[in-house]
Amino acid sequence: MRSHLLNDTTAERYRRSVTEGVERVAAKLATTDRPFTGVTVDTLTPVIEKIDLDRPLGDTTAVLDELEEVYLRDAVYFHHPRYLAHLNCPVVIPAVLGEAVLSAVNSSLDTWDQSAGGTLIERKLIDWTAERIGLGPAADGVFTSGGTQSNLQALLLAREEAKAHDTARLRIFASEVSHFSVKKSAKLLGLSADSVVSLPCDQNKRMHTVALAHELERCIHDGLVPMAVVATAGTTDFGSIDPLPEIAELCAQYGTWMHVDAAYGCGLLVSKTRRDLLDGIERADSVTVDYHKSFFQPVSSSAVLVRDAATLRHATYHADYLNPRRMVEERIPNQVDKSLQTTRRFDALKLWMTLRVMGADGVGELFDEVCDLAAEGWKLLAADPRFDVVVQPQLSTLVFRCIPASVTDPAEIDRANLYARKALFASGDAIVAGTTVGGRHYLKFTLLNPETTVTDIAAVLDLIAGHAEQYLGESLDRAS
Repeated sequence: MRSHLLNDTTAERYRRSVTEGVERVAAKLATTDRPFTGVTVDTLTPVIEKIDLDRPLGDTTAVLDELEEVYLRDAVYFHHPRYLAHLNCPVVIPAVLGEAVLSAVNSSLDTWDQSAGGTLIERKLIDWTAERIGLGPAADGVFTSGGTQSNLQALLLAREEAKAHDTARLRIFASEVSHFSVKKSAKLLGLSADSVVSLPCDQNKRMHTVALAHELERCIHDGLVPMAVVATAGTTDFGSIDPLPEIAELCAQYGTWMHVDAAYGCGLLVSKTRRDLLDGIERADSVTVDYHKSFFQPVSSSAVLVRDAATLRHATYHADYLNPRRMVEERIPNQVDKSLQTTRRFDALKLWMTLRVMGADGVGELFDEVCDLAAEGWKLLAADPRFDVVVQPQLSTLVFRCIPASVTDPAEIDRANLYARKALFASGDAIVAGTTVGGRHYLKFTLLNPETTVTDIAAVLDLIAGHAEQYLGESLDRAS
C-alpha cells in the first residue's frame, strides 16, 4: 500500500494518475452540452448505495470509470452558460492549477513551520485585499472557508469589542434581505433569539437607513447595546448594495461595529467601471470577501478583513505544541493566531496564481461582463409582458416571475413558477434558482458566467414560459 503514498519514489505514478483524471474531466467539459442531465435522487441513490467501500477496485482507471457513473456524468456543471442559479462561478484555469499544486504539497496554513512561503503568500494577499478596500495601515485578516465563517468571526470580534457584561443586551442590525449566516452567527455566539434586528429595505432592496437610525436610537433608549451593524454589499437574492456611507456615519455616531458582508460584491474591488458602488466600505471595521464568488475561484476561497489587526486577538489561543507565546516575541508568523480554524488549506494559492497570470484587471473585466449582461437581461425582462421583474440590478442578479396572461390568482401563478423551475431542472436544459418576494414565489438568475449571452437568457425565459403554460394547461384539464 506504500505505493499509493505521494513521495519521491511515486512521482511518476502521481503524474500518470493525475493526468488520466485531468484528461477525463477535460473530455467531459469539452462535450457537456447542458448544465445537468436531469438525474433524480431516486435514480442515482441506489447506484451509489450498491458500492461496497470495503472492496476497493485497486486500479485508477477502474475507479475513474466508476466515477463517471456516480458523479461526472450527472454533476451540475457551473461552467455551462445556462447554469443561472446560485452564486456559483465558472473557475479560471490558473486557480485550478493552484488547486492541483496546493493539494499535492498539502501545506497547512496554521503555523510557519508547516507552510513557510505559504504563510507569506497568504499575508501578502490579505494586505493586497485590505489595500483595495482602503482599510488603512493597521489592517489585517485571514483566509476562511467561506462567507459564513467570515461573518461568524467578524461578529465574534464585534461581540468582544462591545465589552458587554450581559450578552442578552447585545443587538445586531441587518437588513431583511441579509444573509442567513448573520442569525446563525448570533446563535453560535450565544446571543439571544431577538438579538438580530431585521430592518426594512427600500424599493431597491437596500437597507433603509432611516429605519436603522430609529432602531439604533431605540436600542440606546432601552438600555441595550448596539453591538454591530451588518451592511451587505451584494445581497444573495438581489445583488443589492446597502448605502455604505450613510451606515458608516450612523455606526460612528453610535460607536457601533460596522461589518460589511461583501461576499458577493467583492468583485467590484477589481472592477474598472463599478468600483464606486463600494464607496464607504473603507470605513468598515470588518469585511467579508468571497473570492469563490466574484473572483472566479474554486471553492473554497474566502477571507475576513479587519481595520485594526489588534481585534484579531479575540480569536487567539496559544498551545505549547503548536504556537507557544514565545513565537510572538520571536516574530514567527503563525496564521492560527488569527483564525477560527487550526488545520487550514492553502486556498490563497489559487488567488495568487490568478493574479500572477491574469492580473486584477483581468478578473475585474470578467465581473464587469456579467454585470453588463444582467443589465441587458433586465431590459429584456422589463420589455416582456410575460414576466414581472423586481428590481434593476446593481450586480448580476435578476429576480422575476412568469405572469401568464390567462391567470389572475397569485397562488396559481406561484404554482406555475414552481412547476416551471422544477421542470426546467428535470430537463437539464438550464438551471435557475428560486426565492420569495412579499410571500410570493419568484425565479432568479444569478449571472456569473461571462460566456452566458443575452440569447441564452432569452432562450431560458422561453423555456420557463413554456413550462408554466404547460402546467396551467394540465391544471385546466384536471379541473374539467
